[in-house]
Amino acid sequence: MEVLYGLHPVEEAIRSGARRLDHVSVARERRDDRLERLMELCRSAGVRISIEPREQLTRLARTDAHQGVLAMIRDRQFLGVEDLLSSREADRPRFFLALDGVEDPHNLGALLRTANGAGVDGVILPERRSASVTATVAKTSAGASEYVRIARVTNLVRSLEQMKQAHVWVVGLDERGSQDYFDYDFRSDCLLVLGREGAGLHDLVKKTCDHLLRIPMAGEISSLNVSVAGAVVMYEAMRQRRQPPAQALARKPVKERKGLGS
Repeated sequence: MEVLYGLHPVEEAIRSGARRLDHVSVARERRDDRLERLMELCRSAGVRISIEPREQLTRLARTDAHQGVLAMIRDRQFLGVEDLLSSREADRPRFFLALDGVEDPHNLGALLRTANGAGVDGVILPERRSASVTATVAKTSAGASEYVRIARVTNLVRSLEQMKQAHVWVVGLDERGSQDYFDYDFRSDCLLVLGREGAGLHDLVKKTCDHLLRIPMAGEISSLNVSVAGAVVMYEAMRQRRQPPAQALARKPVKERKGLGS
């Protein structure tokens, strides 16, 4: 069982129905409208509620940031790359996100929240040298992690190659990239790769990317925090994808005109 804490994460776990909850514990000391609404949601969903001292919730969550709410939930079942590729909506280009060694759970939570808001079709996380999807990540994502389709992979480069074989363009974000991110056309199936905090993309991951994009910086600092940079590019991709497909923007062929005597 996995511990999930905080009002938003627990509420979204119930609403999503993606994982089974064993029970929800609420602090005996807390009573307000938000908690009452959550408890009513539990009753409607058939989730058992237990009333516990706040200290007990703090001990189980290993933090006092649980807001008086804690859930015991079945461990997440991660997907494979083939699962991400097998699902698509008609007439809409797919957009994926891959994280190359993001180790801060707060950055991961923020990125998953943005990925959900920007309509990302799936996220690829390496099993090693990467933050796990913990209760801290769920709390930082405000529950959005319950809705994002996540694949955990043993070899990120191999997974990127698998995406490329499925005709998905792989674009990395790098401060030394050759193209500004807003000049890239995201209106085809593509995957955005974000690198480690501070160090950026691994060299082999860079070599695997079809394109390397940069965010132009006007100040003295050369780069943004990974969760901020990811949000900037994901929402640019969403803006473009709401426009007509790239092929629809091409000049229409001139209708053939019949000559005299034809």
